[in-house]
Amino acid sequence: MPDIIKQLRAELQAAIDPAIVASEKRFFKEPVKMYGIKVGTVIKIAKQYWQEIKHSTKSEIFALSEELLKSDYSEEAYIIAEWLPKLTDQFEPSDLAIFQNWIDRYINNWAKCDSFCNHTIGNFIDKFPESVGTLKNWAHSPNRWMKRAAAVSLILPARHGKFLDDIFEIADILLLDKDDMVQKGYGWMLKEASKPNQKKVFDYVVKNKAVMPRTALRYAIELMPQEMRAEAMRKE
Repeated sequence: MPDIIKQLRAELQAAIDPAIVASEKRFFKEPVKMYGIKVGTVIKIAKQYWQEIKHSTKSEIFALSEELLKSDYSEEAYIIAEWLPKLTDQFEPSDLAIFQNWIDRYINNWAKCDSFCNHTIGNFIDKFPESVGTLKNWAHSPNRWMKRAAAVSLILPARHGKFLDDIFEIADILLLDKDDMVQKGYGWMLKEASKPNQKKVFDYVVKNKAVMPRTALRYAIELMPQEMRAEAMRKE
């Protein structure tokens, strides 16, 4: 298995485009470690190497994934975000503790957080809905990325009308958070929840608009009709 990592990294090195680094780093406030490779190319490489590892055990693939996360390269984190959702049928309840540890140790920007949480943890919570309470614990974490993960892990279920009460509970916990990465995360969660539950999300926003940070509010109402957005934005 170490040979797979070595080969994969050699292929990533060969795909570097120096212009990508400058353009991608514009989207981050914090320092970001990256090779500088087009996302489409990274996905292609991830799919190629999945064919080589797909018959490995879940434990072996988890070990490879952690090795890639340890490098801190964004592109290596994107690769595991392509691999892990393919293991959804093999997920077990105890895997959430592993994912939590990875977020706490290795996730250090919004792109890593979102690419990992949207599908891997989103699929996990869909499979084990009783585990959604763990996300509420994450929302109380001192780690900004754990707090963002609490919200963005529900993006895909929210889009399908699931976990609405839990979404509002998580939004309540994060409501007054001063970190814009957390505000954008739970605002995005509410926006996705508004697709199948527009009126309920609108009512939630209006009820909290006096204290909800404007960043979160704008995200939450982005898909609503103009008159609803205007009412939500109107100061009392």
